[in-house]
Amino acid sequence: MIYIQIPEKVNTVIRTLAAAGHEAYAVGGCVRDAVLGREPADWDITTSALPMEVKALFGRTIDTGLQHGTVTVMLGHEGFEVTTYRVDGEYEDCRHPKEVRFTRSLTEDLKRRDFTINAMAYNEETGLVDEFDGTGDLEKGIIRCVGRAEERFTEDALRMLRAVRFSAQLGFVLEEGTRSAIESLCGNLKKVSAERIQAELVKLLTSPHPERLREAWETGITRVVLPEFDACMACGQNNPHHIYSVGEHTLHALQRIEADKTLRLAVLLHDFGKPEVKTTDEAGVDHFKRHQEAGGKLAEKILRRLKFDNETIRTVTKLVWCHDYRPALTPARVRRAVNRIGEDLFPLYLKVQRADILAQNPKTQEPKLEALQEVGRIYEKILKEKDCITLKQLAVSGRDLMEAGFSPGPKLGEILQELLERVLEDPEKNQKEWLLQEAVRKYGESGECGWKTADPESVSDVQGDENGFL
Repeated sequence: MIYIQIPEKVNTVIRTLAAAGHEAYAVGGCVRDAVLGREPADWDITTSALPMEVKALFGRTIDTGLQHGTVTVMLGHEGFEVTTYRVDGEYEDCRHPKEVRFTRSLTEDLKRRDFTINAMAYNEETGLVDEFDGTGDLEKGIIRCVGRAEERFTEDALRMLRAVRFSAQLGFVLEEGTRSAIESLCGNLKKVSAERIQAELVKLLTSPHPERLREAWETGITRVVLPEFDACMACGQNNPHHIYSVGEHTLHALQRIEADKTLRLAVLLHDFGKPEVKTTDEAGVDHFKRHQEAGGKLAEKILRRLKFDNETIRTVTKLVWCHDYRPALTPARVRRAVNRIGEDLFPLYLKVQRADILAQNPKTQEPKLEALQEVGRIYEKILKEKDCITLKQLAVSGRDLMEAGFSPGPKLGEILQELLERVLEDPEKNQKEWLLQEAVRKYGESGECGWKTADPESVSDVQGDENGFL
């Protein structure tokens, strides 16, 4: 017999409902996780009591979704969702039922749930209620729909992506009938909102098995929700530095970086620009010049389509743009790299580039990893010595220049940037007196720029070179 340790406040809700003559159970994902020996993130409760009956039994409740039978019971500062047993009516939009009918039958309620592993209920008096062999599927490591998969996916198309997401989170495989139904019905995902697609995609990517995105491709899901990935899977890389297609390289790279949303998104999208810019030379070798720029533009487009927030779009797009940036191994060049990429993003850039390299041809990885490690060492030294790498750290400001006789206006920004370039080359020059003297010497009389930027290198110059560092 399976025993689950239910938190005391959850038991309080269940016992209060039971004392009033109602059935009540912990249900769904919390039961699944408890059976697996995991710590549930949330505890949901299902009951035979109607919403107004639930509200009458507790002093403080929130009407979370009365039309769907859900009331949040507040115990102290914690909230617990309590939902009445229900049977869903006809689905018209592949996402929401047209109507909901309450029932007094736990079995009827469990029948409407998505997967067997999520259709189990538990309370201390009855024990585990497992009408559809969810425990058996947990032991076998499979994701299987409750009842007919076609019906479950027709009711709610998002369940198809959820199936792959659970596969990735748990390390399970899709049951054959469930997989076949996804292949037949994945086109219905077009009817699901971008926000819900985004949420499931992020959970998949940040799971222990992000490479299970391959299953989303094999079943046709990405063709609907992320067609750019299909283009990557079809894009070969006949190049000494690669042994996989762009898509397979991406899947391997995802496994080489920590389960952070920003980092996993950046790795997912880092080479999406390659199919667009691919060329093949006379020797049959593939090249992908300037794929970072194409990828950055495409990443922004995709992230906006999936309704990501502006900060995620900014961060991920910048990481895609700079993921292949390889500065020369000198302090000056690394300082410039930090300046261009950004102090906040530079540590992330190092991680993304490392994952990228580790998913390339093992025969060519060592010198790249050694160079990246050296960049990291130089970067740590720059931080330790507190070198100036931003305008904010520059020893002079626009106000200082105006006090020295310069007129306010856009020219001040140009002068400060030129001074910063000098300091990036030689941090010892970050002295207010020297900088002011230099500004007056170069600009004081004519007001024109007296020199060009000391760094002739641009991001484009150091990325995607002929040596195949792609």
